[in-house]
Amino acid sequence: MTPVGWGVMTGTKIIERRAARVLVVDGSGRLLMLRGIDPARPEHRYWMTVGGGLEPGETITEAAARELFEETGLRMDPERFGQPVWRDVTEFTFNGLWYRQEQEFFLIRVASLEVDPSGWDETEQVAFVGHQWWTADDLATTTEPVYPAELPVLLRTLLGAA
Repeated sequence: MTPVGWGVMTGTKIIERRAARVLVVDGSGRLLMLRGIDPARPEHRYWMTVGGGLEPGETITEAAARELFEETGLRMDPERFGQPVWRDVTEFTFNGLWYRQEQEFFLIRVASLEVDPSGWDETEQVAFVGHQWWTADDLATTTEPVYPAELPVLLRTLLGAA
């Protein structure tokens, strides 16, 4: 069962959840981002990292491994994720629902990766409309929404270019 609270300012039900996010960085120091749309608001397009909510009974690293495989086709043992490199809490709407998400971010490095979308579930097939590799400078200068907004600074810090 998903915990539900009430939005203080809006009186809207809020779905509380935990999520694992994966910062997939290639050999050139670029971050893999997925292009998303909100099915309830198709005009709302944005870029986000790989990852998603935990399933019941799943650990944060198990969720990271599952999401990485589902969204990219890359299989990785949960123990290889190590400790999260960043944590935050975000609130957002998606498909007509309001979420409050506590999320932990893991960094993995790959020489290269050809994204395989065959593991996308029904929602992802509608909500994901592509992917792209981004440098920290690309993320810092784009006019398109990028989530989380702190990614350019985080990526520079993680790659030692801060």
